[in-house]
Amino acid sequence: MKSEQVKIKFCGLRSEADIGYVNELLPDYIGFVFAKNSKRYVTPELAFRLKMELDERIVAVGVFVDEEVENVISLLNDRVVDMAQLHGNEDDEYIMRLKVMTDAPVIKAFKIKKVDDVRKAESCVADYLLLDSGEGSGENFDWSLLEGIKREFFLAGGLNERNVREAIDLISPMAVDVSSGIETGGRKDFEKMKAFYNEVRRDA
Repeated sequence: MKSEQVKIKFCGLRSEADIGYVNELLPDYIGFVFAKNSKRYVTPELAFRLKMELDERIVAVGVFVDEEVENVISLLNDRVVDMAQLHGNEDDEYIMRLKVMTDAPVIKAFKIKKVDDVRKAESCVADYLLLDSGEGSGENFDWSLLEGIKREFFLAGGLNERNVREAIDLISPMAVDVSSGIETGGRKDFEKMKAFYNEVRRDA
């Protein structure tokens, strides 16, 4: 896959300043985290206000962990978010309910520790996979486990401007997803966001 095809997702946005940053850079996706135990949690009301300020060219993804399916459906159908990203124990039945009740694509996250985890992910009914080392651990996993993967995927976990080009060249993800790697002191850092963006787009 050529570098110009790799999409960028900046996750964990929670302020008007963050929206200003992404409106300038224009990543393909941004993420609002609706998991209450996350330090990046936003309320649906705040997410709605931020979405109203978001450039229409950017897809807003809602990040959920074992949320009541009706709540996810509501946020999708009300266009607070455009896609759902699931990080809990949501099964294929849960995902199919979202697909039947909304017209939104669904991303399912999987922790990758061994090759069997990749095979399990490949059988999921979600539209896209997100492959990670764990819940916001900020560390990457052994990318060689993804050799021969048969589905498009978002790559997450420990990415930053120093290693994202290596990841793209090595395993050709559909998209790269970053949160802590573009933060300083727990807040989004525009210079880090710009550096990450430029590395992904380099040679495009």
